[in-house]
Amino acid sequence: MRILYFTRRYTVHDQRFLTALSTEGFEINLLILEKGTNQIKAFTQPENVSIVPWTGLKHPLNWYSGFYLQKSLGAIVEQVKPDLIHAGPIQSCAFLSALTYFNPLVSVSWGYDLLIDADCSSINRWVTKYTLRKSDILIGDCQTIREKAIYFGMQSDRIVTFPWGIDLSRFKTTNTKQGENGTFTLLSTRAWEPIYGVETIARAFVEAVQEIPQLRLVMLGNGSQKELLYRIFSTGNALDKVKFAGQVKQAELPRYYQKADLYVAATHSDGTSISLLEALACGTPALVSDLPGNQEWINPGIQGWLFPKGDIGGLKDSIINAWNNRDRLTEMGKSGRSIAESRADWNKNFPKLLEAYKLALHLAASR
Repeated sequence: MRILYFTRRYTVHDQRFLTALSTEGFEINLLILEKGTNQIKAFTQPENVSIVPWTGLKHPLNWYSGFYLQKSLGAIVEQVKPDLIHAGPIQSCAFLSALTYFNPLVSVSWGYDLLIDADCSSINRWVTKYTLRKSDILIGDCQTIREKAIYFGMQSDRIVTFPWGIDLSRFKTTNTKQGENGTFTLLSTRAWEPIYGVETIARAFVEAVQEIPQLRLVMLGNGSQKELLYRIFSTGNALDKVKFAGQVKQAELPRYYQKADLYVAATHSDGTSISLLEALACGTPALVSDLPGNQEWINPGIQGWLFPKGDIGGLKDSIINAWNNRDRLTEMGKSGRSIAESRADWNKNFPKLLEAYKLALHLAASR
């Protein structure tokens, strides 16, 4: 089977999908919307994946981008002659694919596209409804995505839900928690952008560390809020309690979870967070915002805790509560690992993507 895999940017998630697909004997053609093929340099290109040359998007993405890209994308579809198009996010790559009238089309939600972007404007609502109407199958990573897709008109029997998953052989438990000299280490792994709520983490940590000097915070990544974060920590006299570890290679990521006492995320929108699954798989209890997607994985007091989204005081109190209950963290970590093994195993979940492809092909053939 020949697949045209169309993504907005080439990310580690795309790499995982393509690596798995390449082992199935498919002929895979990778098409990247933004910055041509430059993004492939950030990650290893899987075997049996051919990059389709395309200048792609030359201007900032907006609702009418599809109409000036429609002709060139149509030419690529004619050139590749795929048996199936796999495309996402919804308002960009899936929408562009829908404009070509090609079927079967498997659209993939990346979470934010349905949870945030779909409601940004009347145009986005129209684009979302149009794309879902033209999609044979929609893939989503949690029940919240399913419900939102149904709200926008997608038939429930054409939605395949699975939480993508992680490599449980890489993300696993150890006995190497940081805890040196009685410290208690929090770990943040999300990008330093407003949607991920890292400012909330910084402000809550500054308040919490005033009461509990043993607290430490490790922040991975980078982003547009770098100066703001440094200013918050500096003004709050907490800069010496924070370690900025920068961008971490995937091979090094598990040890950060394994050494942390508590994983913290304050995202304002998420489906099934891969970072959360990685933390649970490593036996690290999680303290995350009370989004529906997070509620599907965290039972308060069992695998970790939830706090009200965007609530600095609520997060500070939850950090203190975790410190006060640190004798329970080992048991909570075991529960997190257990739920990861039962529901977040990439090797078990990946076949659902293949099932989605088969269903899409069947629906297209029955027209």
